[in-house]
Amino acid sequence: MVAHTVVDDTDALAEAVGLDPAIESGRITLTALTKRYGKNADGPLAVDSITLDIEPGEFITLLGPSGCGKTSTLRMIAGFEDPTSGALELDGSDVIRVAPNQRPMSMVFQSYALFPHLSVRENVSYGLKLKKVPPARLREEVDTVLTIMNLTNYADRAPHQLSGGQQQRVALARALVMRPKVLLFDEPLSNLDAKLRVQMRNEIRRLQRRLGITSIFVTHDQDEAMTLSDRIVVMNRGRIEQVDVPDTVYRQPSSVFVADFIGRATFLDATIVTPPVDGRARVVALGREFETACKDGVTIDSDVLLMIRPESVRLSERVDVEEVHGDVGRVLNTIFHGDSVEYEIETDSGAIVASVSDPSVADILHPMDCVRVSIAADRGWLLPKSTDDEALLASSR
Repeated sequence: MVAHTVVDDTDALAEAVGLDPAIESGRITLTALTKRYGKNADGPLAVDSITLDIEPGEFITLLGPSGCGKTSTLRMIAGFEDPTSGALELDGSDVIRVAPNQRPMSMVFQSYALFPHLSVRENVSYGLKLKKVPPARLREEVDTVLTIMNLTNYADRAPHQLSGGQQQRVALARALVMRPKVLLFDEPLSNLDAKLRVQMRNEIRRLQRRLGITSIFVTHDQDEAMTLSDRIVVMNRGRIEQVDVPDTVYRQPSSVFVADFIGRATFLDATIVTPPVDGRARVVALGREFETACKDGVTIDSDVLLMIRPESVRLSERVDVEEVHGDVGRVLNTIFHGDSVEYEIETDSGAIVASVSDPSVADILHPMDCVRVSIAADRGWLLPKSTDDEALLASSR
């Protein structure tokens, strides 16, 4: 498959689709938005009274497991589903009673939703024809978008004659040519292979930044969320668990659910030995006492879990012991990823996942090797533990 790169002339595209980055528009406000399915007031609850402000030009990702409510939320914003209750505003105006085709929004679907009997040009121009755009202007705007998206040579082809990446580019061109205030993405990259997926998400993000269009992206893929988003909205059971920038969601998750869902994490029982001060506490874990950051609200009497990311685990010299104890662990599994090696290590505090970047062949550990284990300074995160967390961790092990 030949990879294509979008022409770097997004200023021309912005002019073609009538966007002025200096004009702030596309502010989305959700207030206590709720969705129940079924005819009864007590039907299945898909979205549970969520409140969210999305700034003009912001790229927001709704992230969570299947059934968390992210797609239902997107469909309510698009107008494809009616909220059961709550408010939905675009630039301060209520749009709940505005029909989907009257909302200044465009959606890029998971299935691309291209008309199989129409050519690329006809697919891209379809929405403009419905709006009765004059033929000369329609052709000019479609030509510009096709050029920018590197689709000119495919204008007369049918969708089935295109690769997955090309079809996705057609779907994006069709959305952009409608001059939307808001772009909506419903898991648009899930049908692409891994390499093309990375390429397309980079192109989407670059275009969005240059055009400044408010964008809402739904995915269950954490890598997509981390690389695309200005902020990530982590959802679970119809509710918002955390809204924050990717780095904070990853390093300082608000709950054990978020920590467990985003990336890989190890959770160790820890004991707080001094009252937390300025968001930091001294704890005992892995047979050592050290200082670590903690979530607001953690006290010396809190039942806590210490979250450790694999890259924050440090492995030092091999040791010759019969049993694991304290900071000495035994390698249970070694997984070679090429640019890194991942280890599962048994300790008397529980199993730990560690990742070592670009190790030499001689330094790679093997199952049954014993090694000293420590946590990198300032890289742990202390979270309060609940009964629900125990069940969650038991199910994910």
